[in-house]
Amino acid sequence: MNIVANWSYPTAVKLGRGRIKELADACKTLGLKKPLLVTDRGLASMAITAHALDVLADAGLGRAIFSEVDPNPNEKNLEAGVKAYKEGGHDGVVAFGGGSGLDLGKLIAFMAGQTRPVWDFEDIGDWWTRADASKIAPIIAVPTTAGTGSEVGRAGVLTNSETHVKKIIFHPKMLPGVVICDPELTMGMPKAITAGTGMDAFAHCLEAYSSPFYHPMSGGIALEGMRLVKEFLPRAYRDGADLEARTNMMSAAAMGAVAFQKGLGAIHSLSHPIGAVYNTHHGMTNAVVMPPVLRFNRPAIEEKIARAAAYLGIPGGFDGFYDYVLSLRSELGVPENLTAMGIKPDRIDELTAMAIEDPSCGGNPVPMTLENTKALFLDCF
Repeated sequence: MNIVANWSYPTAVKLGRGRIKELADACKTLGLKKPLLVTDRGLASMAITAHALDVLADAGLGRAIFSEVDPNPNEKNLEAGVKAYKEGGHDGVVAFGGGSGLDLGKLIAFMAGQTRPVWDFEDIGDWWTRADASKIAPIIAVPTTAGTGSEVGRAGVLTNSETHVKKIIFHPKMLPGVVICDPELTMGMPKAITAGTGMDAFAHCLEAYSSPFYHPMSGGIALEGMRLVKEFLPRAYRDGADLEARTNMMSAAAMGAVAFQKGLGAIHSLSHPIGAVYNTHHGMTNAVVMPPVLRFNRPAIEEKIARAAAYLGIPGGFDGFYDYVLSLRSELGVPENLTAMGIKPDRIDELTAMAIEDPSCGGNPVPMTLENTKALFLDCF
């Protein structure tokens, strides 16, 4: 089934196979004459990236690319990207790739016109108002994975290379003006990346749904996002060329990111420090810590998860849902625990302190303290 859709929520989204050919039109819509395509090192040499650059070049928009992007992008990558942007005389960014390429592309467009250091715009209170909004360059986002949903987000995650702490940099104008979701770009994803990014989308939906904050719109989106993952992630994992499954996973990824306006929780506040210190894959780390976090949060979410299970067609309430998560993980080859990921508990106090400081921590249904978070971490080994 060939799914094609144009959405205007939360921004202009063009969904469907082959729609990368509309990249030049998207540039014209936003008034771009000399965009910089930002992606990660791994994607830089791939055919899908060359094709995107061809589309730009054929329309007289140049073929400029910046790809010095680490799996967990840091301020050094950002500095190099802003330098390339300014020296090339660019007027906007095509953020192309998975979470790292998308986040760094958005941050380059944001920071190219600012005079203050990036850490001044961390997602704390009204810090975003410190930015000169008139100097934020237009952004087009082209996801090549189905996980982070960064293409429909108003923030970018940046790791401090000295402290290894992940910070969320936020501004409403960081929301891309046009998003192109072409499922054909995700067909070459290796199985492990399909699994990890898909579980990231599931974690976003699960945590947003479980968050105690009042946001029924996000709650509804999170619920349907989980259903799409349940139906289509195993299919995309088994057959990477299943376009219907790939398209629905792109939708689920965007839905997860829209939903987590309602909040995230312990899954993310544990996986952020682990990723920052050990450079693990974010989505796969989320999947590893998911069952211990479900057990930890059970007293606060048992009834809510039972309702979700009913909607997802899973019998047995909370226990049925928990067993489903275990079976999905095993079907996707997710490591059993952090030990199986090759991580030792020798830095647990440091990780616990970082988890408590993480902005996701505040959305957890059970309040997180140093004591109970350390116990939760130990339960992940």
